[in-house]
Amino acid sequence: MTSQASGAQNLTRQIVEKGLAQSFAGASVQARDMARYCLIDWLGVSIGGIPDPVCEIVTKQALWDGGRPESSIVGQTTKVPAATAALVNGTLSHALDYDDVNRAMNGHPTAPVLAAALAMAQATDATGEQMMTAFVAGYETECRVGALVYPEHYRMGFHATATIGSFGAAMAAARILKLDIDQTEVAMGIAGTQAAGLKSMFGTMCKPFHAGKAAQNGVTAARLAAAGFTSAQDVLACRDGFSHTHSSVFNPEAALAEPTGGFHLNNNLFKYHAACYRTHASINAALQLKEAHGFSADDVAQARIRIATDADKICNITEPVSGLEVKFSLRATAAIALLGFDTAAIDTYSDEVAVRPDVIAVRDKVKVELHADMEGNHSILDITLKDGRQFSASCRAGIPEPDLALLHRRIDAKFEQLVAPVLGSEACAQLLALCKRVETLTDLGEFMRLCQTASA
Repeated sequence: MTSQASGAQNLTRQIVEKGLAQSFAGASVQARDMARYCLIDWLGVSIGGIPDPVCEIVTKQALWDGGRPESSIVGQTTKVPAATAALVNGTLSHALDYDDVNRAMNGHPTAPVLAAALAMAQATDATGEQMMTAFVAGYETECRVGALVYPEHYRMGFHATATIGSFGAAMAAARILKLDIDQTEVAMGIAGTQAAGLKSMFGTMCKPFHAGKAAQNGVTAARLAAAGFTSAQDVLACRDGFSHTHSSVFNPEAALAEPTGGFHLNNNLFKYHAACYRTHASINAALQLKEAHGFSADDVAQARIRIATDADKICNITEPVSGLEVKFSLRATAAIALLGFDTAAIDTYSDEVAVRPDVIAVRDKVKVELHADMEGNHSILDITLKDGRQFSASCRAGIPEPDLALLHRRIDAKFEQLVAPVLGSEACAQLLALCKRVETLTDLGEFMRLCQTASA
């Protein structure tokens, strides 16, 4: 691990070179497959998020602001400036906190990058393959930047989806605009000086807004760079640059290393519970114990969740009073799992559920123990029943699904569950089919038309 003071020779440029070398056609079969499923998952959670209050607010504001009609907001017919579309669509895709994760960046990789790539692709009449090339380049870039400052950047209180996502979005937009290496390095600098987002905002509307801002930052950075704007060289490694100010760890070797299988995309983690990813291991443990031993929530005398210390700053809201806060409460998510709620259903995480007497009663039986020696995404759930029986389950949620056929079925089902109620079954099926051959589309007109709601 290298100190920030010694730095690495033009590290930003080296990462930019790797990003500019990426293409969808040149990616491995598995990486291309994963990229398509990132698109399917992203679009599903975006459309599913349309009715969410945060999405209604940012969409209404964007339409009120108006501007040059370049790119579409998911669910709408009216076009807005590309940067605005990126902002809204990025927010939409993270509103449900149901979008994918990658541990290399320690955040949600697809939300900001695909929002930026889609907005710029529409604005420039790019093809589906060009959009997917931009997505692959942006995804891989943000994972490299994430590895550079992992794990201290996140531990210091920064929301990596917002900060590191800005770099991925900038790379995606730069690829659509066909910027050269010098211009792309400038775009990375412009993205870096905009990068912001605080973990203290978890459980509020600001968290999904972070993903939207990252997407907007990337589009703005690339367009300014294309117009001749300037920024400091090597934003990632220079003194008082991103790494120097945002982390006590600086690891260029990790940033430049080739990931397993050649692509960070291969390690993408999809969500199957509509809550913060760090709650998933304990949810899985609760479901596993219920299925194995056949007890009910009423039978539980007490429960204990053992989890890594840093979860305290991420998902340990002790007494959530809103559906949004439930998503960031280990105690409440364990309670709803024990009570038999569908943890994949977005309606489960409502204000009404948060304050239900039965949820509160079970929630208050759950204790959270923080352990410095435990790894992230690992949780142990210990349950004692009223009859004295004791059960324990240990689960890890940070492992990619090795069975790709199973992954396909699960993400297809998730897409249908989220999209069909909003767009209808016919449009849902057509849109899913287009996503699976997105690289063959010569333009994105039909794709975006299918994303429009009946009320648009």
